[in-house]
Amino acid sequence: MAPRKVIITCAVTGSVHTPSMSPYLPVTPDQIAADAIAAAEAGASILHLHARDPKDGRPTADPDVFMQFLPRIKQATDAVINITTGGSSLMTLDQRLAAPLRAEPEMCSLNMGSMNFALFPILDKPREWQHEWEPKLLEATRDAIFKNTFADMEGVLERLGKGCGTRFEFECYDVGHLYSLAHFRDRGLVSGPLFIQFVLGILGGIGADPDNLIHMKRIADKLFGDSYRFSVLAAGRQQMPLISIAAAMGGNVRVGLEDSLYDGRQLAKSNADQVRRIRGILDGLSLEVATPAEARDMLALKGGDRVAF
Repeated sequence: MAPRKVIITCAVTGSVHTPSMSPYLPVTPDQIAADAIAAAEAGASILHLHARDPKDGRPTADPDVFMQFLPRIKQATDAVINITTGGSSLMTLDQRLAAPLRAEPEMCSLNMGSMNFALFPILDKPREWQHEWEPKLLEATRDAIFKNTFADMEGVLERLGKGCGTRFEFECYDVGHLYSLAHFRDRGLVSGPLFIQFVLGILGGIGADPDNLIHMKRIADKLFGDSYRFSVLAAGRQQMPLISIAAAMGGNVRVGLEDSLYDGRQLAKSNADQVRRIRGILDGLSLEVATPAEARDMLALKGGDRVAF
C-alpha cells in the first residue's frame, strides 16, 4: 500500500503575534514573501497568508499590501495560496474580504462562527513593546467579539465561493462550528471534499489537548463521514504535539509563526524551521508529504492559473 500523503499548511504571519514577541516574525511584504517561499521550498504545499502594515507591523486588510507579496510568491513557487478572510477579530467583514475578492485565490480560510477571541492574557508576560499599538490591540480583545454570523458566512460562500471559484479551509474553533458547517452542507451551500481545520488553544474556543482533538474528530466523522479531510492547528506550545497526533490519526497539519513562535524550546528563526521539524516527524511516522499538485487534487482546487494575480 502506498504511503498516505499529508498536506502541510504553513500560516506565515497571522494577526495574533506582534513584532515585539519575536524578531523573526515576518511583517514587511519582502519578509512575508521570502518566508513564504522558503516554507514552500521546505515542503509546505499550502501557504496561509495575512498582511501587515510595513511601517509598524500591525495587521492590515489593505489589498494593495497583499499585492506587494502575492504575485512574488506565485511566481517563485507552485504552492497553493490561501488568503485569510479572518484577518483580525477587530476588522469588519468588508475589510477582511477586500484582498480575497481582488485576488480570487484557489483557497481562503472561513471562520465558522462568532466567538470570543481573547489575546489579552499575552499581556501578563512583561516585555518591552516596540510599538504603542501592540498592547492596545491585545487589550482590545478583552471586550470584542470575532463576528462571523450565519449571514456573514453565507455572504462569503456566495461572493468568494460561488463568485470566484474559491474553496475553503473551514476553521472550526469548537464543536458547534462543525454543526454550523453541516448546516451549510445540508443546504447545499458547500460540497465535498471539505477541508476542515480544527483550531485548538484559542481562549474562547476549545482547549488544546488530545481529548478535545479526538472529540472534534469523532463529531466530524459523525457529521461528514468520509466526505471531508481534516487538518489541525494548535496555538503556542501545543503546536507540535497535537499536530503530530493529528498526523497519526489520519489528518493533515498546519505550522507557522501565526500559530506558534517556537521551534522546540527556542524561537523559530523562520517558518521553514517549523516545516522542516514537522517533516521529520511525518517521516518518522512513515508518512509522505503531499506536493502542491497532490494537494490541489485532494481538495478539488481550481488551480493557480485561475487566480487574479
